[in-house]
Amino acid sequence: MTDDLFAPDFKSLPYWWEAAPRPSLPPLALPARADAVVVGSGYTGLAAALELARGGRETLVLDAEAAGWGCSSRNGGQVSTSIKLGLDELAPRHGRDKAFAMVKEGHNALAFIADFIRSEGIDCDWERVGRFVGAHNSSAYEALGRRIANQPKGLEVEAHLVPRAEQHAEIGSDAYCGGLVYPAHAALHPAKYHQGLLDRVLAAGAKVAPHCPVTAIERDGSSFAVTTAQGRIAARDVIVATNGYTGATSPALRRRVIPIGSYIIATEPLDPGLAARLMPRARVVSDTRRLVFYYRLSPDRRRVLFGGRVALMETDPRRTAPKLHAEMTAIFPELARTRITHSWHGFVAYTFDTMPHLGRDADGVHYAMGYCGSGVSLATYFGTRIGQQVLGRAEGRTALDGLDFPTRPFYTGTPWFLAPTLVWYRLRDRVNL
Repeated sequence: MTDDLFAPDFKSLPYWWEAAPRPSLPPLALPARADAVVVGSGYTGLAAALELARGGRETLVLDAEAAGWGCSSRNGGQVSTSIKLGLDELAPRHGRDKAFAMVKEGHNALAFIADFIRSEGIDCDWERVGRFVGAHNSSAYEALGRRIANQPKGLEVEAHLVPRAEQHAEIGSDAYCGGLVYPAHAALHPAKYHQGLLDRVLAAGAKVAPHCPVTAIERDGSSFAVTTAQGRIAARDVIVATNGYTGATSPALRRRVIPIGSYIIATEPLDPGLAARLMPRARVVSDTRRLVFYYRLSPDRRRVLFGGRVALMETDPRRTAPKLHAEMTAIFPELARTRITHSWHGFVAYTFDTMPHLGRDADGVHYAMGYCGSGVSLATYFGTRIGQQVLGRAEGRTALDGLDFPTRPFYTGTPWFLAPTLVWYRLRDRVNL
């Protein structure tokens, strides 16, 4: 690691905050009562709050940090069909019809966010650029081929294989053994998208209180008492929308999500011709490794934004930046002397069954979380649905309603098992298993 890897203006902050810094909201005197209190001001919380406020509920959104400070303004801005498990994996657990509907929810989420951004007129650099999934070995390429050749009827998605001999039309690299293109996948500017959501929530009449951590949520008869650093609020309904930042205030939910740090770097501006050679179609890119790397060009097509998990334990993004840079240059050797201007990380929330979850806990607190690294569309979609469920609307029903939200014995929210799991995954990736 050398200091000249970092540009003179290097920042340990998200690149996205340059165009959309975290909003500075005016001080807010907390109300004594609210119809609904939403804990968390990311995509999930704001989507729920928008539904509630437009439904006539007095809605208060609380966050321990600035609005959208978490992964909603830190993610890679890649948008897909999102549900990770397929029909064959879910059917033995839930039955074929239920499993079909669960997978379909991922398709619904992608269509929903596209319609939502268009109908709301949110300026967030939304583009249907498509995704290229690089096969890290020949067996993975064959598996990709089987995946699209055996799509269940009714769950088909547009996709086509790209053999290695033709992959330079998609990516200027020889690092992959071909790949798969999903033309319908998309990209956006995550912080601009969050700002657009926030603007509409405020315009709908909801109140948003940043830097106001919730310290307790307690049942109080037919309602709830929400204790914060600035006072106590009585609420008819509460939604917990904290995803990868779920803490001790919600111990039962904390035991059911696994916070995993994902790290991203942004390069200094590239020559436009070089950027076009590296990613000719400006696709979002991911690969078939168990420890996935994901990357794309910035919306202005001048930088590479490269992300993944390169540390066994959570650490300083300045320490992970050289490791990400090395992985990036293994794919694109032309970037070996390209410097880094930004390095940052955010926490995604995985679940023990690799499925998102929404519903109500034993005390009647609503929640939506556990997007397993695919939260841009899922958080918007399920945040909207949980808001509709609070309102009692039929359109709030989903195929995930009533799904058991599993945990594991002795797990309290600190993923002590993460490091050995990552070592095992890394080993399997290296030996091409």
